[in-house]
Amino acid sequence: MAVFIDADACPVRSEAERVATRHRLKMYVVSNGGLRPSQNPLVENVIVAAGADEADKWIADRCGLGDVVITSDIPLAAKCVEAGARTLRPTGEVFTPANIGQQLAMRDLMADLRAASPLGAGGGGKAFTKADRSRFLDSLEREIRAASREA
Repeated sequence: MAVFIDADACPVRSEAERVATRHRLKMYVVSNGGLRPSQNPLVENVIVAAGADEADKWIADRCGLGDVVITSDIPLAAKCVEAGARTLRPTGEVFTPANIGQQLAMRDLMADLRAASPLGAGGGGKAFTKADRSRFLDSLEREIRAASREA
C-alpha cells in the first residue's frame, strides 16, 4: 500500500505527506524535477526523464489495488482506476469506475471546444481554495482507509 502523487503543479503535497506519514505509508512524489525533496524517510522523490507524460507512465505502471493516487490528469486517473487504485484530485473529488468515463468525455469535449475557439483558450481554471484543501484532506483520509481494507 502506497500513496502516489503526480507532483508537477500539485498544491497538496505537504498535506498528503502529513496524512501518509500519520498512516505510516510510503509516498512517491513523482515529477520531472524542480521540486524540493522531502526529508521524510517515508517519502521517495522520483525524478523521471523529461518528456510528455513520463511521470504519468511511471505512476500508472506501479499503482494498483490498495494504493492511492493523487492527480489532476484525467487520462492518468483513468489508468489508475482501471488498475484498481483509489484515485482523487487535489480538490478531493474522487475518480471512480462509475464516473471516469464521463470525466474523460468532458475533458475531450472541452479540448475540442478550446481548439475550435477563434478567441483563444479562455481564462483558465478556478483558483484553489481553503475549502478545496479541506475537502482533499477529508477525501484522502477516507480513500486511505478504504484502500487499507482492500489491501
